[in-house]
Amino acid sequence: MNNKETEKYVGYPQMTIVEAMRKIDITGSGILFIVGEYGQLMGTLTDGDIRRWLIKTGDLNITVSDIMQNNPFFLSDVDRAHALEKMIEKRLRALPIVNEQRQITDIIFNTYNVNEGICGISHALKNVPVVIMAGGKGTRLLPYTHVLPKPLIPIGDKPILEMIIDQFCKYGCEKFFLILNYKKNMIKAYFNELGHDYQIEYIEEKEPLGTGGGLSLLKDKLRGTFILSNCDILIRDDFSSMLDFHKNSGNKISMICSLKNFKIPYGIVHMGPHGAVESMEEKPTVSFFTNTGVYFIESEILEEIPNDTFMGFPEIIDRHRKHGNQVGVYPISESAWLDMGQAEELEKMKKNFEGI
Repeated sequence: MNNKETEKYVGYPQMTIVEAMRKIDITGSGILFIVGEYGQLMGTLTDGDIRRWLIKTGDLNITVSDIMQNNPFFLSDVDRAHALEKMIEKRLRALPIVNEQRQITDIIFNTYNVNEGICGISHALKNVPVVIMAGGKGTRLLPYTHVLPKPLIPIGDKPILEMIIDQFCKYGCEKFFLILNYKKNMIKAYFNELGHDYQIEYIEEKEPLGTGGGLSLLKDKLRGTFILSNCDILIRDDFSSMLDFHKNSGNKISMICSLKNFKIPYGIVHMGPHGAVESMEEKPTVSFFTNTGVYFIESEILEEIPNDTFMGFPEIIDRHRKHGNQVGVYPISESAWLDMGQAEELEKMKKNFEGI
């Protein structure tokens, strides 16, 4: 690995964690090696380090130096023959090779599976049912949805709904509830003919009830923890870690939220008293977390959802927060959330899966 290639995996203490998340996203490595002014290895920063910080504080306005791990494990070039052995022993995803000045000369990546869930061999969600809201008209995807219901719009060689189910099956999910309304018979016909080894129960709305109201139809069917998902998004992250977070946090509802970086296409002017200009920013980038439409939920909340009432799930979240129930956020990176809710995003998702 030459210096240009190692640079992709290098970060700096003065970087913001948003910048670090972007760089980790681009490489897909899950880790940055933090170096000092003269290129000397100082520490490491993983996506897990960032996530734990955000869960604890929610603060995006810090630098890498505030949360990096200061005692990184490394090997010299003469010891590189032991790299794989040490990586397996210490469960490392990557290991830097350094010279006498402690500058990185190479990075060795672990080709063995450190995180089983991400590699699709976990059974962590074996007893966790999944509810998928698949009854909407998909008006933002017209004219596609004049012909097909949104859940059957293909991404590559599979409908989006089948891909969503497949992603959960990789973590051991076996039971799925599909809440249907618009073009429901097309969806049922597709899955009835598909031939699959998981269970599907179709829940049919008589009238549209929204992403929250539709859950009232499942009051006698769910016990304990379950997952709720929209039918137009894919999450490429570790669902077993999400479940652990939900269970350990004591949340009644855990929202999976993605970082978004939005560049404002205008110069921003900050005004002071009497029309004075205090400061200006030229096309700034704003970073924030947004709701992906995937939730880990405790079934007891279903009892408080009124029957036959149209209601969005965010309204249910607000009710529970006002009643003092704990609602938490599990943060994921920007690239881990793929959304096809609008035509432009649909085309981006298709391109993302080209060649896969």
